[in-house]
Amino acid sequence: MSVARKAPRKKLVSEINVVPYIDVMLVLLVVFMVTAPLLMQGVKVDLPDAPSAPIEDTDDEPLIVSVRADGTYYLNLGKDEKEAKPLAEIRDTVAKVLRQKPKTPVLVWGDTDAKYGLIVGTMTQLQQAGAPSVGLVTEPPQE
Repeated sequence: MSVARKAPRKKLVSEINVVPYIDVMLVLLVVFMVTAPLLMQGVKVDLPDAPSAPIEDTDDEPLIVSVRADGTYYLNLGKDEKEAKPLAEIRDTVAKVLRQKPKTPVLVWGDTDAKYGLIVGTMTQLQQAGAPSVGLVTEPPQE
């Protein structure tokens, strides 16, 4: 009588191949590293050079009001941030945002050639909108 031999069963081991997931994570890291500096872009102004300390990091994205030398104003909010807006409209928009998020930092990017009165007037309007403090953005001095 012949005895039939059964082949040994293979153990099924489920393993997850993590190499493709690492590749995806590295690609996402590169994408975020490239796009992060672009998020702080606003209207191009020639910022003055001044030694100053960097602002504190907060979770809220700052509201940036850009003032060009020709007296036009821009706000980095919404889809039309490259479109000039009247200062009264910017003040009203900033007031609405600050009512919702009172800790939102408010910054002014003033062109080097902009008149001093334009910058001060902008800061005054933003304070009237409810900004507890308005920061001025400068470039670090070139050595």
